[in-house]
Amino acid sequence: MDKTWCLPHFERMDTAEKMTRMQTLAERYSLLFKGLQTFSRWGQSCTTGVFEKDGRELAFVPGNTITLGWEQFSEGLDEDNLAELNYVFGEYEYEGTPEDFICKDMAPVRQATISPMLVGRELEEIGWEPVDFQDPRLLEHPDWLKEFEDHKRSKMWGLNLVGHARFDYTDGQWRAYLYHDVTYPQLKELLRKQGFSLPTADEWAYLCGGGCRTLFPWGDGLKSDMHLLHFGALEDKDKPYDMEEPNFFGLSIAYDPYMREVVEADTLTTCGGDGGCNICGGMGPLVGFLPCSPHRKPEVQEDNMLNIDYDFCRPIIRVDDCR
Repeated sequence: MDKTWCLPHFERMDTAEKMTRMQTLAERYSLLFKGLQTFSRWGQSCTTGVFEKDGRELAFVPGNTITLGWEQFSEGLDEDNLAELNYVFGEYEYEGTPEDFICKDMAPVRQATISPMLVGRELEEIGWEPVDFQDPRLLEHPDWLKEFEDHKRSKMWGLNLVGHARFDYTDGQWRAYLYHDVTYPQLKELLRKQGFSLPTADEWAYLCGGGCRTLFPWGDGLKSDMHLLHFGALEDKDKPYDMEEPNFFGLSIAYDPYMREVVEADTLTTCGGDGGCNICGGMGPLVGFLPCSPHRKPEVQEDNMLNIDYDFCRPIIRVDDCR
């Protein structure tokens, strides 16, 4: 890997050189270069290129050689986090230490060299096809449409006819989607045809944590003033939850334990969430969000059939030869 594309060297480039390099990438991969943007979060920062392709926004993420994995606290837990863990330990009759409890679900400490990438800024749904309300495939199911009309009259937002169709109310209008079964190999092939692939577990950990040595990118525990999804409503409905906002690479990543990110592996493997298992188990915010840690062990699923309610993807383009 060209060292000038590693994060420390890349950040020292002046604006003119970065602009030239980003325009070169845009031409090579047929992307629209939207300009340079600075992303700062949790003590890390990167001024990088933002691109667009087929409505998908991507950010250039420089490579780096970093330490991944977790075995002990760097800062330690504050009183609130410790009190929450002690309550969980009491409920489950666990007698070990907080570090032992957390470490069993974390990946081992290791060094990794990550190549530069163009990375989808948002998680993408799998298996839901947006369709017009006059789509013949929808019209041939009047029972679905009747249920939708009944739902609309109830003034409720969102209807999911599991395994068939979905209706969402966003930006003042209803949208319809048809369901399709998707397997892990099918998803990888679809992305390949589009010129994309999935990040590996190590790449995902870097995109999420940037090489942080704390349990989360911001520290070893949850902060008391955080607005967390599933643990309280936002006063401003148009504002994202704290963890949903773009990180230091400009990515909205690992903000919802219910959303698993599919990564590159031999069989279906996910990072960034557990489908909400810990939250549904009543284990509280800290344990509930542990699956969102960049150091969490990748989870190998039972088979290659994607669960479109919990599995999401983040397309990337590896740009190893950046010169």
